[in-house]
Amino acid sequence: MKNEQAATNVLIIGAGPIGIEVASGFKYAGAEYIQIEAGALAQTIYNWPGRARFFSAPERVAVAGIPLQTSHQEMIPREDYLAYLRGVVEVRGLTISTYEKAVSLERADLSTRGFRVTTERLLGGREIFCSHIIFATGDMSFRNRLNIPGEDTVYQNPGIKMVRHTLEDPHLYFGRRVLVVGGRNSALEAALRCFRSGAKVSLSYRKESLEKEHTNSRLHLELSILISKGYIDFYPQTVPAEFRAGVAVLKRSNEGSEETDSLSEIETDFVIIATGFHADLGLLEQAGVSLIGDERIPCYNPETMETNVPGIFLAGTVISGGKQSYKDFIDTSHGHTLKIVKQITGVENVPVGTVESRRYPFSNADIESTPVKND
Repeated sequence: MKNEQAATNVLIIGAGPIGIEVASGFKYAGAEYIQIEAGALAQTIYNWPGRARFFSAPERVAVAGIPLQTSHQEMIPREDYLAYLRGVVEVRGLTISTYEKAVSLERADLSTRGFRVTTERLLGGREIFCSHIIFATGDMSFRNRLNIPGEDTVYQNPGIKMVRHTLEDPHLYFGRRVLVVGGRNSALEAALRCFRSGAKVSLSYRKESLEKEHTNSRLHLELSILISKGYIDFYPQTVPAEFRAGVAVLKRSNEGSEETDSLSEIETDFVIIATGFHADLGLLEQAGVSLIGDERIPCYNPETMETNVPGIFLAGTVISGGKQSYKDFIDTSHGHTLKIVKQITGVENVPVGTVESRRYPFSNADIESTPVKND
């Protein structure tokens, strides 16, 4: 089947919260654009565990100038946020081509700023010719694997995996033993939810203690109490070395220790590896965007969000590259839309975030300078 062709001034790759906000900005400015998303609308958020809640307040994850109200005035869960985003798309009249994945990117003409992007869709594909590309693909495209023996262990019961790389419905673990690997928010939340769902939970973390400054204060306090009272077994300074059916082999991580590795076997029915995600930077690399250092941080101008490749821009947490310490969030990315739309169209002050009465200044500096307390 011959690829169809389309042409536009702006191509937006990704339709998560910030991708939606960017599209809304261009629509507000009266600018031409095409937006594609490799999966469903906000696929990354859809991949979260059921009923998982944001750690950010509702007003911080509102987009496109549309307020986000909740019945409980607390952090919004995944399902409600997905419903909110669908509403934003409908209210703003946005057109998004879901299940369309960009698979290659090249200069359409080396003498111009033009690009040719080849995509795959449910039926066939197409070539999109554009002058500008905005990457709003986030930093959670792939789950981090440990790449150790037994990571793909499957019980004889067909389809029952021993090791999962994200928390699924905690109901699955009722009455069973579960080892959670990790020590940040996702690991703590997985351990607490499995415990409350009737599982016998253990926690393995590579450092000697859970860190208050890097975790949500409520999660840290609750898990610390359960560990101190013996309801959850804690294995500090350990990392998995191997998985076998019904057994996880742990070794010392040696962080802050001069001891040599020593192995211990933990009986467990299931393992949840909560060690984070990493971004898909393949297309950026293919386009010639410089990826700096071991963390492969994309090179871009923070005043315009344009990369070292003229015509290619970044919006949202994709600016984090391969960082494993999260400092970029929806909360801190609203300014990206303002800068990109202004740079390409000249239009200023398109709607971002929530309504004016709840839009207070917020940046990375607020996160880094505000101490986390367990009051």
